[in-house]
Amino acid sequence: MFQGETAITIDDKGRLAIPTAYRELVARGCGNRLVLVYNVYDAGCLWLLQHAQWETLRDQLNARGMKSAQVRTLRRKLVAAAVVVEPDGNGRISLPASMRANAGIDRKAVLLGVGDRFELWGEQEYQVHMRQTLGDADLDDELQDLPL
Repeated sequence: MFQGETAITIDDKGRLAIPTAYRELVARGCGNRLVLVYNVYDAGCLWLLQHAQWETLRDQLNARGMKSAQVRTLRRKLVAAAVVVEPDGNGRISLPASMRANAGIDRKAVLLGVGDRFELWGEQEYQVHMRQTLGDADLDDELQDLPL
């Protein structure tokens, strides 16, 4: 289970260091393998999925064929663009320049542990998202009973 918010810096070679608090969890829980994909819901964000989780998702998407425009879009973002990353001895992973550019992620970024995955945001886009507020009308019926 990943949780927490960490401000990070992407180095000149396009690498980020997995925060020390997560390194053992990534090594033990993910076999030291993550998969970098586009976030299908939020522009300005990439997902780092556990390798086994991504494989299941990949296989389910590939089994759906190519007739649906939604499936084709999901396959582009979650299968075609996927990059398997393994932290090096210093806990760093390389982020492809094309993915960083498409998501608008520069040197300053935020890594969020959101349960079963990480979200990687460009710092400015993340700040915009976090400043948004939700009113009662914004919550779906299934969320109304949460003790917020």
